[in-house]
Amino acid sequence: MSQKVCVIVGGGKGMGAAVAREMSNRNYKMALMSPSENCEILAKELNGIALRGKAENKSDTNKLIKLTMEKYGRVDSLLIHVGGPPKGDLLDISEDDWNKANEMVLMPVIRLAKLVTPIMQSQGSGSIVNITTFSAFEPSLIFPTSSVYRVGVSSFTKLYSDRYGKDGIRMNCLLPGFTDSLDLPQKFADMSVFKRLATSKEQAKAAAFLLTQDSSYITGQSIRSDGGVTRHM
Repeated sequence: MSQKVCVIVGGGKGMGAAVAREMSNRNYKMALMSPSENCEILAKELNGIALRGKAENKSDTNKLIKLTMEKYGRVDSLLIHVGGPPKGDLLDISEDDWNKANEMVLMPVIRLAKLVTPIMQSQGSGSIVNITTFSAFEPSLIFPTSSVYRVGVSSFTKLYSDRYGKDGIRMNCLLPGFTDSLDLPQKFADMSVFKRLATSKEQAKAAAFLLTQDSSYITGQSIRSDGGVTRHM
């Protein structure tokens, strides 16, 4: 069998880069995309491939999957990790910014699913993981557009898993809490029961669990890795 391949959208720095290193350590070939040269630098380090681009740009994601198939001929795992959408006071957020948030958060998941599903069907297996946020199920006025659209990602994830589970394809969401990849004040760390931020490596191990056959019987789930920030059971 050919060496397995992992595609990471948002794999240039922070949590995305940590997942790339973790998956590479698990002997996956890597295909990375981010808006900056960071993905190219990391791909060189991991002996992978990279493409500069944005998740919300349909042309960029099309090129990424095409490049991956030309180079490796398969896609076993896909991680979608997008940046933060616009914020603001709830009713002061413009319609343009609400639409931008939709394009940044929800639409990349749908578009990429359309691209990789036929590939994974032909392979008989595959795993897609969407990095969202703890506030998907406990909405926060600090992150209004993110809270709205990331819960949409969880809904799509469940629908997708119901539809394509018979083909051996899984989709899950990872809902991280506050992580050290961001420069955050202590008050955010104090929201965790551990009184600290998560490390990117901790979140990467959780993502890798979902991306690999270690989680072969888990699909359609939104799994929180937030250090106990949320109360929802």
